[in-house]
Amino acid sequence: MASILKVDDLRGNTSAGDITITSEGGSATMQLQQGLIKAWINLDGTGTIATLDSLNIASVTDDGSGAYINAFTNSFNNVNYGWNMSTMNNSSTNKGFIAGLRVSTTPTASQLQTSIHQNETGSADRDFVCTSAFGDLA
Repeated sequence: MASILKVDDLRGNTSAGDITITSEGGSATMQLQQGLIKAWINLDGTGTIATLDSLNIASVTDDGSGAYINAFTNSFNNVNYGWNMSTMNNSSTNKGFIAGLRVSTTPTASQLQTSIHQNETGSADRDFVCTSAFGDLA
């Protein structure tokens, strides 16, 4: 019979925020906090941009064609966090190979500015722009 554990708060034994998880095979471990996404957003980047859903995003700003500034609700500990971004478009008039997704300016602990560049046509707004960030929160 499977066990069900229902809790509202998890704390490490040695340190409250230090919980180690053992891998499925049992040979590797990782810190639970290190493996969690700390911020993410799914937005409609066309026309007047709109947040479809998010976590730890205080606001998003349209910074021009294909460019967005995501301000974090809770800042990262430093600028050395990881991030990734994906995008797609449902419009039949704006499909095409995307040459690059990039950080437009040097990231700060409190915000990440990203942009989308489409092959041969320059920057491009997209229907779905998903960005996530990993790292230690301040």
